[in-house]
Amino acid sequence: MRHLALITLVVPDYDEAIAHYTGALGFTLREDTPLGPPEPPGKRWVVVAPDPDAATGFLLARAATPRQRERVGDPTGGRVAFFLHTDDFAADVDRLTAAGVTFVRPPRTEPYGTVAVFTDRYGNLFDLIQPARPAGGATG
Repeated sequence: MRHLALITLVVPDYDEAIAHYTGALGFTLREDTPLGPPEPPGKRWVVVAPDPDAATGFLLARAATPRQRERVGDPTGGRVAFFLHTDDFAADVDRLTAAGVTFVRPPRTEPYGTVAVFTDRYGNLFDLIQPARPAGGATG
């Protein structure tokens, strides 16, 4: 079996990004390992995931060049970049809203489920989706 393990997300600062993803978004910090000398602050291997058992996580990579800094918050040219599935849409919307997360498109029902678009602190767009149940109410 194959699956995507990590997706690189360029951020301006490791600690700020860790605080945002684990605090406001409720992700789990899986790893934070220094990769070079501590002074000056160097590269780190920082992995966060939406759930401790999630197959895919984000590798938070600090922008180190002007070109990388330009990509912070806009990896897809303004399109939704990430699709976060939930099994309790209303509770997640309430929790994210209470944490100060901005929803840029309100909840709506689509054939594939209930969805709303939110932005992280850097401008990356996420779809929060509770997938529709298959006909007959069975869960996958």
